[in-house]
Amino acid sequence: MDTILQAALIGVLQGLTEFLPISSSAHLILVPRFLGWDDPFLNSAAFDVMLHVGTLVALLAYFRTDLLRLLRAGAASLRDRSLAGDPERRLAWLLVVSVVPAALLGATLESFFDTYFRERPAFIGLLLVAGAAILWLAERHGRRDRGLLQLRFGDALAIGAAQALALFPGISRSGITIAAGLFLGLERPAAARFSFLMATPVIAGAGLWKARSLLAAGGLVGEPVVLLAGMLAAAVSGLLAVAFLLRYLRTNSTGIFIVYRLVFAAVVFGLLLAT
Repeated sequence: MDTILQAALIGVLQGLTEFLPISSSAHLILVPRFLGWDDPFLNSAAFDVMLHVGTLVALLAYFRTDLLRLLRAGAASLRDRSLAGDPERRLAWLLVVSVVPAALLGATLESFFDTYFRERPAFIGLLLVAGAAILWLAERHGRRDRGLLQLRFGDALAIGAAQALALFPGISRSGITIAAGLFLGLERPAAARFSFLMATPVIAGAGLWKARSLLAAGGLVGEPVVLLAGMLAAAVSGLLAVAFLLRYLRTNSTGIFIVYRLVFAAVVFGLLLAT
């Protein structure tokens, strides 16, 4: 298959699975493996950085108004050294608190997790099932009677700690943070919105961290058309996934994603047994 087409398809896969609670890392490790897509450039760090750029563009485009408002509120709180009872200032700092656990663990352990699990697809299948179980429990036991502005700093830290578990391929960043929000009593749309807002600095930070390492090694080079195809596909599909999920969760549970995770895990185990 043409490398540009493969890059675009992987970009679509990244954009959809980064924001739907079904695990982007599991799909990006397992789908190319089972389809025999072994192009070294598509498995390179440079291509991975561009996929991160694409999903970041999707978040910035969808939440541009919210993010600008929160940036102004955060700057005002620093200027006045006070939250001044302003819910926007408070939310801005809740997001800052929430990204700390993932930033600390991601900077030190992401490469280990990626390398370790890439060669152990059966573990990824088990983690897909574990993520489905966590979402099911959250749906079953979450009260879903709190809005986004009712979050406390302890809640934000707890959701941030849950986000750090997304280092395990198969858990899903959006899945684990939405589940954590549901456990804490958030309504489904509020849990998803907070998940996406807190993902923005985390994805940006991960992309910058990898780009810095590549630049230091002189490695942020490659095939421009292939990189662009992956990035644009990730951006467009990611934007559609964010819009879809926020709308879908207004009136539906995460049940369809729980079922999908279990089916995908079954397919993974079936393929492993057949090879």
